[in-house]
Order: sequence, then C-alpha cells, then structure tokens
Amino acid sequence: MQQKTNAYIAAFLVALIYGLNYTIAKEVMPTYIKPFGLILLRVIGATILFWGLSLFTKKQQIEKSDFLRIFLAAIFGVCINMLAFFKGLSMTSPINASVIMVNTPIIVLVLSTIILKEKITLIKVAGILIGLSGAILLIVYGKSSTPGDNPLYGNILVFINAVCYGLYLIIVKKLTQKYDVITLVKWLYLFGLILVIPFGWSEVQEIHWQHIPSNIYFNIAFVLVFTTFFAYLLNIIALKKLKPTTLSAFIYLQPLIASAYALLTNNDSLNTVKIVAAILIFCGVFLVTKSNAKPTAIPR
Repeated sequence: MQQKTNAYIAAFLVALIYGLNYTIAKEVMPTYIKPFGLILLRVIGATILFWGLSLFTKKQQIEKSDFLRIFLAAIFGVCINMLAFFKGLSMTSPINASVIMVNTPIIVLVLSTIILKEKITLIKVAGILIGLSGAILLIVYGKSSTPGDNPLYGNILVFINAVCYGLYLIIVKKLTQKYDVITLVKWLYLFGLILVIPFGWSEVQEIHWQHIPSNIYFNIAFVLVFTTFFAYLLNIIALKKLKPTTLSAFIYLQPLIASAYALLTNNDSLNTVKIVAAILIFCGVFLVTKSNAKPTAIPR
C-alpha cells in the first residue's frame, strides 16, 4: 500500500515539474537558446547525472534482447518526444501546449487498443472523439501572445510529442518491471544522446553564453535538473506500480499548473478558444477513463 502511495506522490511531482516547465522553458526559447540546442544540453546533463549516480548504486546487467526495446523507448521517449515538444513550445503558448498534452490518456488508450489489444467501449470511443475535437480546435485556432510565434505548427508538434510520449509509456512499461530505475534510465539517455546530437549540435554552438541573464540560467538549470533528471526518475518510479493509463491520467494536472503559473508570470493569457478546447478535452478524457478497464497486458 505504501509503495502505491509513493507511486502516486511521484506521479504528482512529475505533473508539478512539467506544469512549471511550460513557462520556464518557453522563457529560454528561442530568444537565448534554440529548442534543439536546449534539448541536447538537457540530454547531456541527464546522461552525466544518471551515469554518475549509477556508480553508487547496485550494478545490474541489461539482457541483450532488451537493448532493442530500450533503444525504441529512447527514440519515442527521449529523441522525438523532446525535440517535438521543445520545438513546438518555442512556437506556441504554454497554455496551448499544456492543454494539448492532456490528450495523452486518450492516445495511450488508442495505442493500447492497437498494440496491446485492449478492449474499447462505445463510451471510450465517444471520449476519444470529443477529446480529439478539442485538440483539433486548439491546434487550428489556438493563438499565442508571444510575437513571432507560429502556433499552428507549434501545436501540431506538441500533439506529435503527446503521441510519442504515449508510445514511450507502453514500450517502457515491461522494462520497468525488470530493471531498477537508474539502470534503465541511464541507458535510455545514453541512446537518446546519440540520437539527438545530430539535431542539436549546431544550435549549441550558436549559444552566446555571455548574453544570457542570470534568471535565464536558473531556467536552464531547472530544465536540466528537474524537468529531465528528477522528472524521468520519478516517472519510472511511478510506472513500476501504476499502469500506463493510470500514470498518463496525472497529466490532467499539467494545464492547471501551467495556466496558473503562466498567468501569474504574465507569460500567457486565456481566451474563449482555449477554454472551450480545454473543456472538450477534459470531458473526452473523463469518458475515456471513467469505465473500469481490465489490467493492461504488457507486450512480450
């Protein structure tokens, strides 16, 4: 029981970190660091932290047959996921991005139905259609208050990120039952680093460190340490005891946290489209998750 409680606490802390990250990362990109450059810094930092931490933890060997699954998890959970999200966030508003990410439970259900052969009901189908209609409304008509943004393209990339995150949760679930957290995440990030170097290297070279204000250095540190290191660590801890569909439900908290922080710091504003889209998405997610589903099977 205590382990389940700890998993819920870990999931909540992940939602809190990600909720704050929408605005904190947005303040960095693209003015001071371009999105792919920030991702490369993020993955380098996490790789160093996790491999360093592994020196003080129990050694565990990865079975050769599992390296392919870890590599696939790195593709969707580190490479495409992060690149699409940060690039999208750099072109849209924090509230837009956080509301679109609420579709993750719907995406996980659809992917679970396709990949894990999980049964789907009419209520869930209705929820999927309602939730996706809200996402489409926000993607097409959602605006950003930041000059120079391209919200349509940014919203599409954030939605792609949500799909990849859903795939990542399904792919990595079996691995969380087999390996300890540090062993798993250090390999995820090592593969992820190899994958993102070609995308971010040139943008890292363009950074003018001497022109970055001290408060932006704090933002960069938050992204590197909390959004990457602690969030992924806590996410794996939560996933050890929770189903992917349960864990993805904690994403409901992100737009509430993100909106409150963005409005408090004057980094975003509310409008009718955002409110209507949020209501549609929340209603869709509610319908998708309200019925009792059978335990999710893990692909072999």
